[in-house]
Amino acid sequence: MNKETNHTHDSLPQYPESYWRDSVELPIFPRLNENKKADAVIVGGGIAGITTAYLLVKEGLSVILLEASTILNGTTGHTTAKITAQHDVIYDELINKVGLENARLYYQANMDAIHFIKQTIQDHSIDCGYSEQDAYLYTNSEEGLTKLKKEAEAYKKLGIQGEEVEKMPLDVPLKGSLVMKNQAKFHPLQYLATLVKYILEHGGSIYEHTTAEDVEKVNVVDKKVTTADQHEIVCSHVVSCSHFPFHDGLGFYFARMYAERSYVLAYKTDNDFPEGMYLSVDTPQRSVRTTPLADGQKLVIIGGGSHKTGQGICTIEYYEALQEFAEKKFGLRNISYRWSAQDLITTDKIPYIGKLSGGSEHIYVATGFRKWGMSQGTLSALLLRDIILKRENQYEKLYSPTRFDLATDGKNLAVQNADVAKHLIAGKLEIVREKAENLAHGQGGVVSVNGKRAGAYRDEEGELYVVDTTCTHMGCEVEWNEGERSWDCPCHGSRFSYTGDVMEGPAKKSLARLQTNTNNIDNVDNEILS
Repeated sequence: MNKETNHTHDSLPQYPESYWRDSVELPIFPRLNENKKADAVIVGGGIAGITTAYLLVKEGLSVILLEASTILNGTTGHTTAKITAQHDVIYDELINKVGLENARLYYQANMDAIHFIKQTIQDHSIDCGYSEQDAYLYTNSEEGLTKLKKEAEAYKKLGIQGEEVEKMPLDVPLKGSLVMKNQAKFHPLQYLATLVKYILEHGGSIYEHTTAEDVEKVNVVDKKVTTADQHEIVCSHVVSCSHFPFHDGLGFYFARMYAERSYVLAYKTDNDFPEGMYLSVDTPQRSVRTTPLADGQKLVIIGGGSHKTGQGICTIEYYEALQEFAEKKFGLRNISYRWSAQDLITTDKIPYIGKLSGGSEHIYVATGFRKWGMSQGTLSALLLRDIILKRENQYEKLYSPTRFDLATDGKNLAVQNADVAKHLIAGKLEIVREKAENLAHGQGGVVSVNGKRAGAYRDEEGELYVVDTTCTHMGCEVEWNEGERSWDCPCHGSRFSYTGDVMEGPAKKSLARLQTNTNNIDNVDNEILS
């Protein structure tokens, strides 16, 4: 099933594809085409949304889950699938920023999520390659060693089961390593497919290609969710588990989070590759884990190359850097898959989970998982279930979306929004001379159309797609992402397909299409459609 033909860029697979998506057949769900009523509407078909739906259905609530695309095709379907509380070198930082007790709560919440996943797999006898693993942070630099020693001290203060070790199973140059015990890995889509089945068997409903556009108050109890197709669902509770909340509620989440992309290569191997999960603390970071394949081989999953969405070098170069690392360090050469993911990071690096900002009653949000969605998405569901059912939960205050620390959040907010302003201005002042007619098959980029900036892509058959590059969210100019064949916004992380359709929010409207269906174009400037 993997795609190992038609490679470009030194044997990279021509098109990105996730192993998790390619190795599982998921059910297809209809588009919502009528008005509905339910106890709860959940927006977003990733691990957070599906697990929340599963838990609420188990509590006897009627649930409708809406997905703008197809379920498990976002970050959950493009993860490295580590189930861990070892979220890089986070605990020393948390102790200094939010205090010892809150840092301990952060660890406990993620460990609760790990235990929940393990118990759910046992309860449903899910065959998903679940395996308990040691998780390692490692470094080959003096700066990294200092970080690890501080993190090791934080482990001791928090009672985390882990320690500094001189050696680890993975054979890489090493000055130091820090292990966290009793973590895990699995096949996320095999796991979540079982939860989807449970939801359906117990009265829940799932609709794909259904975009939730807004929510408004009907009465003291009820809310009304309106879709892009103008269908309505009346409900008591609304849960936004999409990346950016589809309903902001004056929380200004687009200004309080930023988007990062990261990259993955996967290699089949017959070699005795070591178990364990690994993450370097040096720059550029590298993540390594394996997953078993049905034929007895292993798939080695190597990730890294993070950068702000729409910013950085040509995205293909991130894949090529991973390729060089895999070959030099492990002798891996035959790439089976490549894919990338987008994650949101909050100003204080702790997710926003709970009641939506702005006093919106019975509207909830889960976002900002900072690349650790397997544990954070699961703990989101556990916390949201308790909030909805009015049960006490010790983690509610820590993850509250309404929290704001002027010293920490205010500084980070200023930095992020200065970066937005810089890219907004730079995009407007850019001088573009490239013409659409010069693009080769399979090539895209920013072009000049009637003296104005536009975006063009010519597919493998020669058909040309031209779009307005002004992001429909707040007017920044999008950039071409060669690795994923998409238009990415450097300001708030919105992404659009080469045809202009929304792939990632916070944008809700597609890019304006300027010209299509022209195979033999001599001068696109004269044929542009307005």
